[in-house]
Amino acid sequence: MKILAAPDKFKGSMSASKAAEMIEQGIRTVITDAEIFKFPLSDGGEGLVESLAGKPGGAVKTASVTGPLGDKVDAVFGLTDGGRTAVIEMAAASGLALVPEEKRDPAITTTYGTGELILAALNQGCEKLIIGIGGSATNDGGAGMARALGAKFLDRNGRPLREGGADLIRLESIDISGLDSRLKKIEVLVASDVDNPLTGPRGASHIYGPQKGATPAMVDKLDRALKNYARVIKKDLGLEVENIPGAGAAGGLGTGLITFLQARLLSGIELVLDALEIDRYLPGCHLLITGEGKLDLQSTYGKAPVGIARKAKEHRVPVIALTGQLEGNTESFHREGITACFAIANGPLDLEESMRKGPELLKTKTAELIRIWIAARAVK
Repeated sequence: MKILAAPDKFKGSMSASKAAEMIEQGIRTVITDAEIFKFPLSDGGEGLVESLAGKPGGAVKTASVTGPLGDKVDAVFGLTDGGRTAVIEMAAASGLALVPEEKRDPAITTTYGTGELILAALNQGCEKLIIGIGGSATNDGGAGMARALGAKFLDRNGRPLREGGADLIRLESIDISGLDSRLKKIEVLVASDVDNPLTGPRGASHIYGPQKGATPAMVDKLDRALKNYARVIKKDLGLEVENIPGAGAAGGLGTGLITFLQARLLSGIELVLDALEIDRYLPGCHLLITGEGKLDLQSTYGKAPVGIARKAKEHRVPVIALTGQLEGNTESFHREGITACFAIANGPLDLEESMRKGPELLKTKTAELIRIWIAARAVK
């Protein structure tokens, strides 16, 4: 019996690796000799390093980098494929979780530390970068990242700009003569599931600025600053970036990665599934169990459980999705390839208790559903 356990994290309760472990334990409660393959997943945000560098042959490194507010933070990045590929989560260096709520200010937060993580990867001799850009605290268009890699952002008097998105309104020239030459020799893939342009009503500032602490007045100023940033990029570098789908991801970091690293923006979950070579394991698979903390309408827009269900559907593999919270019409999940989906709680639980008991609930629910699945196969 061949079964794949491929969940995303249950946020606040357990990591994707822990969830996969609990699913395995639940299966073995019923089928002791099952052949189980575990694939902790990520859609490109938190958990990307764990998902890709946690497989055999992978390694996790730590680097001291500049946090969003300029203080030092310890950030991890992963190495895989014999050290040829580095896996980076921008949130580890420039994420919203690193900034206390009362200090959130996208006018001044910087992606400089993300650039330092890229430098750390280059110093490991990597030939390829996979960068997840979810969960940012920034709105600087990736200028901080590029500055860490050797680019200069200058005002009309030739003086360097301050860190942060707001000061881009004073940008008059970009000098990339000092950009790290190693960047020309590497492949850069970016895991992103948003198609927002850099500016405008659907741009980085208007859509994501408020959740990072921006007031309405600040949103307008940041949007004008990014418009000016796009203008100077076109003038000095010959690139038209303002309306590229995904350029507004992570406060415009998508723009910075496209401009300075010639990066390709891809669907996060598809990138992860390709890196994990999931298509090698689906043929001959009898069942796939996936899950995440919350399954709702947003899950159909590139989230991990739906992404892997689409792959499984191609191979006619039945999929069970387990979740801490189930919302919406389940028919939409069925159309995507999820055979059946279930919340793991056995009765009314408050959020705190549900998260605390999450691992055991997931294990127990898995075991019960495996029993039902075996009975259904016997009837068939």
